[in-house]
This record gives sequence, structure tokens and C-alpha cells, in this order.
Amino acid sequence: MPQGGKLTIETQNVELGAGYAEEHLGVKPGRYVLMAVTDTGCGMSEETKARIFEPFFTTKGVGKGTGLGLATVFGIVKQSGGHIGVYSELGRGTTFKIYLPPVEEPASSDKFQHGPKVAPHGNETILLVEDEDGVRVLTRLALQSHGYTVLEARNGKEALRVGEQHQGPLHLLITDVVMPEMGGRQAAEHLTTCKPGIKVLFLSGYTDDAVVRHGILEAEVAFLQKPFTPVGLAKKVREVLDGVGLGVPAQSGTGGTPFPAVSRRRLRPTIPAVLRGNSPPPALQLASGTPRSRRGTGEAGSPLGHAPLHPARCAGSDKP
Repeated sequence: MPQGGKLTIETQNVELGAGYAEEHLGVKPGRYVLMAVTDTGCGMSEETKARIFEPFFTTKGVGKGTGLGLATVFGIVKQSGGHIGVYSELGRGTTFKIYLPPVEEPASSDKFQHGPKVAPHGNETILLVEDEDGVRVLTRLALQSHGYTVLEARNGKEALRVGEQHQGPLHLLITDVVMPEMGGRQAAEHLTTCKPGIKVLFLSGYTDDAVVRHGILEAEVAFLQKPFTPVGLAKKVREVLDGVGLGVPAQSGTGGTPFPAVSRRRLRPTIPAVLRGNSPPPALQLASGTPRSRRGTGEAGSPLGHAPLHPARCAGSDKP
């Protein structure tokens, strides 16, 4: 919403019937918990909407996005036995609907009766590399609240500059895996060479295949899956710094397992495993034929059965 607008979040219990399931591939009839998010932005074209769940597809400029955000959302929803759909009109807005199966058994109160969790603290210096500004800021605040000194960088190349300019010791590199310009793996290789003794912790919110293709999921490499809590982050950081268990890459000349080498062959992007299954993702099918709602079940062309809740005029658009 570049000109501002309204964002509406709705939740409700719904029942999806056999008719809806027939019109939407991979959906099973039954009870679901629905979360709908509607904006009054400029909407999407049919061409863009048909590809939004494809891995590595992005409408952002070069170096501004990886195209894995919605692909990851799609994978999480499908792993949870749910369904996600999108409806959008140019000049009016977009609605995403996520249907998740409900949990039938009542929640137990036992797990909430424990005392507060105490996270370990430290005073080491950490270089944090993360291209998402919001994630980087929150991670920095979490680390600083536990006593660490934090240097920041937005990508691998910037991390190398920060590391070279820092005169004091660097104890730990915390880096995202997939970033523009230079990824976390390449930055780690350079920094472990010029900063002997530095340890490495990789972060990623992507599916396993995407991480494997960047050479990260090795037994001797420390890895923390996003999203994580401040306590979980603090515990993992302390484990890596203290060399507890696996996941601490030893440096050349210090004994132990050396930092694993990276294959230099060109890697062809593949669909993450979480997106593969017996049926292709609905978004990938839209290119060869978008499922249409039957007459009487909703607005034509809408996989969700209705238009955005709050249409608004888009800047520069003649549509209401």
C-alpha cells in the first residue's frame, strides 16, 4: 500500500464442503480455522497472482528480495494440513485466506505452570548479518539484552567490510543463509579465514532443500531455524560460543573438523521439498488453468469466493 490504506485481519471457524473441495485441488472437506488478511492496496495482475507461490519469484528489484517468502508460507500451511488462497483485483486490493485444521483436544495447563525461563548471558562480540531490517533489529536487541556487543551488516559483502574494519576480537558470526550480493556461506568462508577463532551460527527460515543447496546442513555446522524466540537464540549462541555438542565449526589449525568446503558447481534452483508432493501447488497450476468458482458459489475468478472486503481507489488508477 504505497499510498497508505487499511489492513484487515479476520479469524473465524468455517466448514468447507465437498463442493469447495472439488473446486480447489488438495482441499479436504471439513472444519477449519480461517485467518483472512485483506489490504486496500493496488492489487495484483493475473500474471503476478499466478506465480506468487513459486519459489524464487519476486516482483522486487534486483537485490531487494529472494522470492521465497510466500513459497515458505505455502509450505508451512501445507505441512500443517491446511490450504491457502489469494484473491486480488488491480486498483482494489488483495485478500489472503489461510485455512488450518482445528485442534480438537483441550489445551493442557500443565506446560504453563513452570517458572520463567532464564536465558544465558555473555559479553562476547558478535557480527550479525541479516538482510531483513526488522529481523536484524529484533535479533540485535535480543542479543544486546543478554550482554553481547553486536556489529551489524545487511549482506555478506557488508559483513566483510565490517569485519575488516573492526579492530577488536570477533567471537561469533551470526548470519542468514540466503542474502543478496553475497550469501551467508560465502561470508563465513572469508571471515573464518581472516578472523581466526571466530565461530559461526547460520539462521534461515527457508525449507530444508533451500538450506541444503547452500551447503549449510552439515553435522558440524551450527544452525538455528527461523522463527526463534529470544531465549532460544540466547541458548543457541551460548552453546556455539562454549562449544557444547555439535554445530561448532572448528577452524583450520585449531583441531577438530575443518569448516566444510563449498561445492563450486552452479546450482539450479529446485522447488523445496515441502512444496513437493502428490499434487503440485495451486499457484503453479494457475499458469495452465486457474480453478474458477462455480456460478452461485462466489465472484467469478475468485478462488476465495468473494472480493476484498474494503475496496479502495489506487493512486493513478481509474478503477474505484
